[in-house]
Amino acid sequence: MARNARTALDAPLGRATTRQRPTSRDRFGRFTEWVARAMGTPAFLLILTLFCVLWISWNTLMPENLRFDDAALGFTALTLMLSLQASYAAPLILLAQNRQDDRDRVQIEQDRQRAERNLADTEYLAREIVALRLSLEERNAQVVTRDVLRQELRALLAELEDGPSADAESPSDGASPRTGPITTRRPRR
Repeated sequence: MARNARTALDAPLGRATTRQRPTSRDRFGRFTEWVARAMGTPAFLLILTLFCVLWISWNTLMPENLRFDDAALGFTALTLMLSLQASYAAPLILLAQNRQDDRDRVQIEQDRQRAERNLADTEYLAREIVALRLSLEERNAQVVTRDVLRQELRALLAELEDGPSADAESPSDGASPRTGPITTRRPRR
């Protein structure tokens, strides 16, 4: 018993000692597609034609005791065989077409989803380009004139001149106030 339990623990779960081919639920569908592809080839038509020629030749040229389908009856067995082949071929071809339709439907759905994603990406990029264009236009509309620049610089200069004098009169941490003149560059006129 211990030996049997040990061998069961030696192999990973789900692994068999013999190599088995995985079963497929879609094996018949693949078979129908193979039949449909095979029947649509020139080789199939050539083989079927050779089969019929051999059948008719055998049953007309061979001695009477070796014939199995009488020409006088219109090759009844050959007619039945070809009818049987056609009666099985038609549904198999239809099944293969149904499978192809299903695959086409899935492919169309995937293409539609891909197109929607591409459209969304394109719209996003278009919005970003418009936003960049608007911000550039806004930036260009805010052209700074010489007078506006002078006014801003004068306001900054006045703010700098007022700022250190207020700090010098009331030091908050007991450190010595800043001494010396504040040097600023005056804008050129």
